[in-house]
Amino acid sequence: MVAVGGTAVVTTAITATSARAAVVLNDSEVTANLWEWNWNSVAAACTDHLGPAGYGAVQVAPPQESVRLPNSNDGTHPWYEVYQPVSYQLESRFGSRQQFAEMVTTCHEAGVRVYVDAVVNHMAGTNNPPGTRGYAGTEFSGYDYPAVPYGAGDFHRPGDNCPTDGSINDWDNEAQVTSCELLSLADLYTEKESVRNKIASYLNDLIGLGVDGFRVDAVKHIRKDDFAAILGKLNNTVVEGRRPYVAQEIFDGASNPALQARAFIGNGDVLDFAYAKGIRSAFQGSIATLANIPNWNLDAPSANVFAMVTNHDLERDGVVLSYKDGTDYVLANYFALAYPHGRPSVYDSFTWSDRNQSPPHNGDGYVTDTVCGGTWNCLSQTTGIKGMVGWANAARPVQTIADFTVINDNVIGFHRGDRAWIGINDSGSAVSATFTTGLTDGDYCDVISGSVTGSGCSGGTVTVSGGRATVTIPANNAVAVHLNARPGATPSPTISPTGDPTDRIATTFTVHATPGADQEVHVVGSIPELGSWAPADAVRLVPQGGNTYRGTIDLPPSTQVEYKFIKVTAAGGVTWESGANRSLTTPVTGTHAVTETFRGDSVPGSAIAASFNATVTTFFGQNVFVVGNVAELGSWNPDEAVALFAADYPVWRATVNLPSNTAIEYKYLKKNPDGFVTWESGANRSFTTPPTGTHTSTDTWR
Repeated sequence: MVAVGGTAVVTTAITATSARAAVVLNDSEVTANLWEWNWNSVAAACTDHLGPAGYGAVQVAPPQESVRLPNSNDGTHPWYEVYQPVSYQLESRFGSRQQFAEMVTTCHEAGVRVYVDAVVNHMAGTNNPPGTRGYAGTEFSGYDYPAVPYGAGDFHRPGDNCPTDGSINDWDNEAQVTSCELLSLADLYTEKESVRNKIASYLNDLIGLGVDGFRVDAVKHIRKDDFAAILGKLNNTVVEGRRPYVAQEIFDGASNPALQARAFIGNGDVLDFAYAKGIRSAFQGSIATLANIPNWNLDAPSANVFAMVTNHDLERDGVVLSYKDGTDYVLANYFALAYPHGRPSVYDSFTWSDRNQSPPHNGDGYVTDTVCGGTWNCLSQTTGIKGMVGWANAARPVQTIADFTVINDNVIGFHRGDRAWIGINDSGSAVSATFTTGLTDGDYCDVISGSVTGSGCSGGTVTVSGGRATVTIPANNAVAVHLNARPGATPSPTISPTGDPTDRIATTFTVHATPGADQEVHVVGSIPELGSWAPADAVRLVPQGGNTYRGTIDLPPSTQVEYKFIKVTAAGGVTWESGANRSLTTPVTGTHAVTETFRGDSVPGSAIAASFNATVTTFFGQNVFVVGNVAELGSWNPDEAVALFAADYPVWRATVNLPSNTAIEYKYLKKNPDGFVTWESGANRSFTTPPTGTHTSTDTWR
């Protein structure tokens, strides 16, 4: 957010150039924040590292023309120049409009979305010296920005919505915080339709060039309804045809609930400052305290969070970890990629000794190409972090952790269902311990120390037996494995747009069963991956609780497979389920899943995965929920309703585990940003969950 500085500006008319849409983007929620990298360097990172590693997005610095301060009180071209817009031209210290557009296209071709740091609360500092210009030569003076154009009436001023002399004197006063000047930055009058239209035109220009979302600066200083109105004017993204992703910067510290992050989630995700600060406390104290994250007073629920270990403001304030903290910083990033809180990000920027220091530049302020290992940090490109991006992608369907194991204050381990396990050692000595991994038995590649190759693992290997593994975790390091990292297996790609026959299909087998106290549940079948009908080579399924057993196995694509479930004792005794062989055909690409009940078993209370798919038109800021007659759907209490997600807007989706053989009544409702609830009309909807399997409801708002 921030800074201080200038006078003089110019803006230019916006001419949108459409981006190409014929690409497939990585199915990932992980973002690389390449802060103040120039556009050529971002493009190279997307092609060489981010795309192949499976990152879902790259966050880039503000691209609009900003003030140029060669001789400020804070040194030559301080970093905060870019947070003082003087026009909405895409001519900045990071490159030209053409270079920006080419960067977006290059990143898309690598499978990576582009999120822009958008500065829309304010223009440049009213205290910039006379004659200050922007990087495109734009002039401005005071509250006059002729190239946008903005004039004095387009800004909050003392006596015109700002109740002070112009500055914020009470940081818990919503009127002051939203209508007075932050650090002398000219505060835009976002209540006015003409101002909203100009901001929306700038953001739509970026969307037209292919931008997929925004990290929005200083959102706490914009009225929530004003920002919702701006967002409502935005176009859908070019490549995916969906609403642009929005992550809002809401600086923490306010005691007024209206100015806390939770109050803003109706307009998009929020940055979680409390989470980053809590991680610092743990890694500089005891990482065993990470087991208590569910009890932390975090900024917002996980579903509404853009998560981080650090960012440019916080690292300079010294309240979070940064590259200066060495292995603590690296291990914290491994943890943030593994722990299911929000959409994780990895931050990379330049080294600094002064908080206002400029990124490396050519003397005229233009940022030079990133050279990793010198004055630039490139954690996002390291083997361990790229391995953990793959880990996060593999674990993503499971949004809970299990078997959080504390060996001592500095050594922990946990797993995400039957998909991925990690152990972290924040001490100066190697530690060996046995952990419950949740994984099916077999060998796995440690993605921290190496990658998966066609012939094996380039790093270490972990052997799982009976769902457990004895692992030696090196000093100040971690070991991490997941179901897609198996030695000798072809790595499962993040994108499979071509249907390459060498791809493997991650196939999940779920069975409800009641084995005896000395029995395990396995799946065996007609192909080598399922033991070729030999019980001794069958795949063990991991207990999930509630008489449910699950395992994920990589199978060949486009293949008909016969299989059965069996129960196996420690002595090797085998009980086969009754009836004919079961069968499935794996798809050409993607994943596959089956859910069954062990034939001959009577399984009480099996959970049914019920999918709700509702076509609902909303205004920006409204969200859709499902509520119903059972506790899992809130027992008709709107405050306990289940949130649906609009990744495929106007279709809103959610999957809820409901009790089997149960009559369900339900309705959809909309919630406005102010909490007002609108129920759909008509009678209650209804269905009865089956004894086993799944259920899908496809509806349209009434």
